[in-house]
Amino acid sequence: MSPLALLEAYSRAHPQEVLLVEARVGGLEEVVLIFKGVSSSLTGATAMDADVPLLPEEAVIVAVDRLRSPYTPRAPVYLERGITWQDFQERCLGVS
Repeated sequence: MSPLALLEAYSRAHPQEVLLVEARVGGLEEVVLIFKGVSSSLTGATAMDADVPLLPEEAVIVAVDRLRSPYTPRAPVYLERGITWQDFQERCLGVS
């Protein structure tokens, strides 16, 4: 399962949360918001086709923030910040 697919599966299983994901693709930083299994880019364009992955396989997940839903950009409520990708993956074991 790709990192993005794992994050989307987690968000479907936890609809009360929004994930804010910081990733590196090549030399560029990407920020992706994931809610109920749907990903949207906050730093670039999001493809209209949901089958087009927002992050390529070679993307490196730097950190994941968990926020309370609904997401309000002006007043986000963080549940947890700066979770490493390794720690987040361990939490996702068993999520399908």
